[in-house]
Amino acid sequence: MKVIGLTGGIGMGKSTAANTFRRLHVPVFDADAAVHALQGKGGRAVKPVAQAFPGTVRDGQVVREALRHAVIGNDAAMVRLERIMHPLVRDEERRFLAAARRRGERLVVLDIPLLYETRGEGRTDAVVVVSAPASMQRWRVLRRKGMTEARLAAILARQMPDAQKRRRADHVVYSGLSRHFAQAAIRRLVRSYRA
Repeated sequence: MKVIGLTGGIGMGKSTAANTFRRLHVPVFDADAAVHALQGKGGRAVKPVAQAFPGTVRDGQVVREALRHAVIGNDAAMVRLERIMHPLVRDEERRFLAAARRRGERLVVLDIPLLYETRGEGRTDAVVVVSAPASMQRWRVLRRKGMTEARLAAILARQMPDAQKRRRADHVVYSGLSRHFAQAAIRRLVRSYRA
């Protein structure tokens, strides 16, 4: 089974790329969705997050805005959160891969925003980086509800620069030209890995 790592900075079009893989019947592990589930009602991260960050859990689930306020701009708090979340997300990833192997899948995608930052590329056969011009990235992200310049700057500070990701990638999908262009590139990529 071939494992493709899919990554890219915030606002680069990675979610659209992941949906294109899904439409091509390639199973996709979504690390962000795993985090949401782990922090949701009954999730395995709720108790350890409540212990590490008092006041961030209500009604049996993590209040994401409260957690964000507890860690943004605080490197020690962010490291503490990552020590809780990363092993739990890896466990979910292992379950996804085991289930895909049992089904006899030939190709799967690991959609992990911080793939390089967490040294996750070693668990893949190839890495696809989704990229767009910085001006387009900024425009896309600042349109999101609740996003501010300061929040964007804090997020970008934790992410590897786009140029560095592109240099390390096995494949780059450019999402700044058009959705059709990016989707066609992914279709070619899937065909080549299935061949």
